[in-house]
Amino acid sequence: MEEKLKQINSSCKKVVLYGPESTGKTTLAIELAKYYNVKWVPEFARQYLQNIWDKEKRICQPSDIMPIAYGQMKIENELANNSENLLICDTNIFETMVYSKYYYGGTCDPLLKKYAMLNHYDLYLLTDIDIPWEKDDLRDKPNEREYSMKIFKDELEKNNLNYRLISGTKEKRLKIAIKYINDLI
Repeated sequence: MEEKLKQINSSCKKVVLYGPESTGKTTLAIELAKYYNVKWVPEFARQYLQNIWDKEKRICQPSDIMPIAYGQMKIENELANNSENLLICDTNIFETMVYSKYYYGGTCDPLLKKYAMLNHYDLYLLTDIDIPWEKDDLRDKPNEREYSMKIFKDELEKNNLNYRLISGTKEKRLKIAIKYINDLI
């Protein structure tokens, strides 16, 4: 099972959109992929959990975390294998680990934690909570935005990960993200 969480060797730079729910990660990932004409890794959890909601009307449970992590790495590895210079990731298993700890009382599967720390990303773009929270079937913490933002930021800092904060309007976020990625590549 460990192999399912291991990142394949790839020469492309990897940029992760990272942060609490409803902070514009997917929107920015799509726009960056268009701008650079590269592939982007979608968030596996979104479709996985939406299917569960549609069938069972339930939200994420601890037993869903590892299947989400495996699915996320599978998609990322497939796309990294066919990417040359840059890959935009609309989340990663580090974020899955943070969500697990945030939602489930600080607990996280040791295997997930191990690979969340071993896998390498060149830059995290931490999306700010300065845009309106949007309700959907899966989002459930509109009143905890400041608290969740602190948790996400603290995890980046605690683990000495390279990150930049992305704030502002959709246009401003794209412009700032492009600057940070250009500095990287």
